[in-house]
Amino acid sequence: MRIRGSMKYRVVLVRVSNALSKSSISGLDYALNPYIGCLHSCIYCYARDFVRYREVSDHWGKVVFVKKNLVDLLKYEVIVKKPGIVGVGTITDAYQPIEAVYKITRESLQVLLDKGFYVSIQTKNPLVIRDVDILLKYIDRVDVGFTITTLDKDVASRIEPNAPPPKARVNALYKLSSKGISTWIFIGPIIPKINDDFNTIKEIINIAKNTNSTVYVDQLHIKKFMYRSSNEIIKYSIESIKKYRWTSLFNRIRRYCREQGVKCIIIPNEYRKYKSWQEKLDKYF
Repeated sequence: MRIRGSMKYRVVLVRVSNALSKSSISGLDYALNPYIGCLHSCIYCYARDFVRYREVSDHWGKVVFVKKNLVDLLKYEVIVKKPGIVGVGTITDAYQPIEAVYKITRESLQVLLDKGFYVSIQTKNPLVIRDVDILLKYIDRVDVGFTITTLDKDVASRIEPNAPPPKARVNALYKLSSKGISTWIFIGPIIPKINDDFNTIKEIINIAKNTNSTVYVDQLHIKKFMYRSSNEIIKYSIESIKKYRWTSLFNRIRRYCREQGVKCIIIPNEYRKYKSWQEKLDKYF
């Protein structure tokens, strides 16, 4: 299967034993990941540490397993499980390019929302716009977040080589926000000397202001797989990250967010249950 240029990717159809899993992420009750692995090939992606299939984790960004029976499982699970908040795409991007072919995410959204679950989507892909009809139908029980680590397409191509360019994500964010859908931006991970330029961060916060989006910010966390990486950015980050003045940067971000009237949550310092989600749930259930 070809996704971009001449590079080839391996796609494998697999059967799984469950669709929804209990989430350890604050604010989420369940996680739903239609795919194992991600073709966006982000060099910093922590998800590979949570993948038990070595073929995927060892060839991150080049092999993706498709959970072909996920929707059938989900139709049963939404009947027997208590409705709650479902994070869609917690260890994969549910809207990575192959979603355009298999449409598992779209079908899953319909099943979840029909049965009263709340859905929170995180993605880098404007493909989510395709499902705006479903999102609008259940607008009080959905939110969509875009990971925007930089606005510089050259920087993005170095750290997220196969992900859609930042401009495409920003445009999709504006489209969803203009329709009244709750949106948010994840600025992370911030990598020292790579995407920590404060002027760019300010621009992203301004986008959040214009779209009425909450901002979540996180630093790069060094994981075991990074020590085996040959990527020069990762090697540099391992050496420099302990010396980095995170407190100073985070304080500047907080200050600017306050000035702009943007809700900003620094992870993990201020990571709590998402109040906006809980408020919506309290009204609905």
